[in-house]
Amino acid sequence: MIRTCVITKEFEVIYDVPLSFVNSPDVSWYWVDFHEPTENEAKLLADFFHFHPLAIEDCLEYVQRPKLDFYDRYLFVVLHAIDGNSLEAEEVDLFVGQNFVVSFHKQSIHAVNEVWTRIKNDEDFQQGPFHVMYRIIDKLVDDYFPPIYHIEDVLNELEENTNDEEVQDIIEKVFDIRSDLSKLRRTIVPMRDLLYRIIHSDRFQRMKERQLYFHDIYDHLLKLAEMIETNREITSDIRDSYLSLTSNQMNTIMMTLTVITTIFMPLTFIAGIYGMNFDNMPELHWKYGYFMVLGVMAVITILMFFWFKRNGWFRFLKNNYKDKE
Repeated sequence: MIRTCVITKEFEVIYDVPLSFVNSPDVSWYWVDFHEPTENEAKLLADFFHFHPLAIEDCLEYVQRPKLDFYDRYLFVVLHAIDGNSLEAEEVDLFVGQNFVVSFHKQSIHAVNEVWTRIKNDEDFQQGPFHVMYRIIDKLVDDYFPPIYHIEDVLNELEENTNDEEVQDIIEKVFDIRSDLSKLRRTIVPMRDLLYRIIHSDRFQRMKERQLYFHDIYDHLLKLAEMIETNREITSDIRDSYLSLTSNQMNTIMMTLTVITTIFMPLTFIAGIYGMNFDNMPELHWKYGYFMVLGVMAVITILMFFWFKRNGWFRFLKNNYKDKE
């Protein structure tokens, strides 16, 4: 679908005019939006607008990083939006000239749609195509914040663990969050670099007039990049803390089993000897042999118990179980 919007010299905003009308003498500037275009509609980039083949190729093929290219009569910008569900990057291409904006995107982009509907009621858009470019970039960057705020809320819940989740479930969530942060970082950091290039460009005089606006977007991207790095550090701390807790719990379990096994080793040894039933074992015929063996076992158990206690093993286990609770 191709949407058209023209601003006349009397500052009247008219939507959905024929594409041929955009070059009318009465038009001050225009915006043509290629919204999920078909193959035939995409051909108009070359047949009607006569854009450079390399720029058209970038529109038709996904570009890995945002970019800025200068041509004789227009500026070509590749921007990235973020899908709110998958956090994957979605491409938005802009051709910006002195009297036109042409946007191209294969998916429905929330930021573009919102700016499109606001033109009619916002007098600021009378400033021209570069203001549309600024508004689209600003809205794209604003849409980066909700996913990061959501991640921060999830991390706070994981730190407090109010739902008493299992350690393994928490660690899996932490790795999922780190994956989401990596996706966001691959979009936000290149956008930050693009804005740095825009605000330091002297190729367009109209850009200098709005340098403060683009500086504001650049500041937002700096903040977003810092939030991502901070959240990545938090995920590392949470991961390390829970892995340490798991290791400590395992050590406690192994020590408990070691104590039990060590106590039963001599008892098992004694029981094994007197369970062989050889004929020449005089203790088997003692009247009180059974009770004597049980007594020896009890004495060994008590002695080993106090030996472990004296060496602080039970105090260590008690403290670890308290920490676990």
